[in-house]
Amino acid sequence: MKLSKTDTMSKQILIIEDDEDILKVLETVLEYNEFSVAAIGETDNILAAVEQYQPDLILTDFLLTGMNGGEICQKVKSNKDTCHIPVILISAYPELATSFGKFGFDAFINKPFNIGDLVETIDHLLEK
Repeated sequence: MKLSKTDTMSKQILIIEDDEDILKVLETVLEYNEFSVAAIGETDNILAAVEQYQPDLILTDFLLTGMNGGEICQKVKSNKDTCHIPVILISAYPELATSFGKFGFDAFINKPFNIGDLVETIDHLLEK
């Protein structure tokens, strides 16, 4: 049984996660729920990645090699061409991720995460 309620066939999710195991879980769950998924381990140029993958939503870990998820979110949200893209920040360290200030993310999800809650959050943001 699929968890997603949104018509997801054309919805592209860009996942930025440097933990291979978590990345595989996220890819599997989202593809099972009929999202189109692009996954990268890190990026130093999020705007180029957004241009390349054209995501409808970005799902990023906070602690990454190079640019962290908060910086990724800030760059996406401060650019007029990408500010409309919902960004979900995920982290096993919520105090750390949220203590640095408001990055402009649309949702925050703690690791470990509940798959149903993750898909529901994605659906909610894509319905807006």
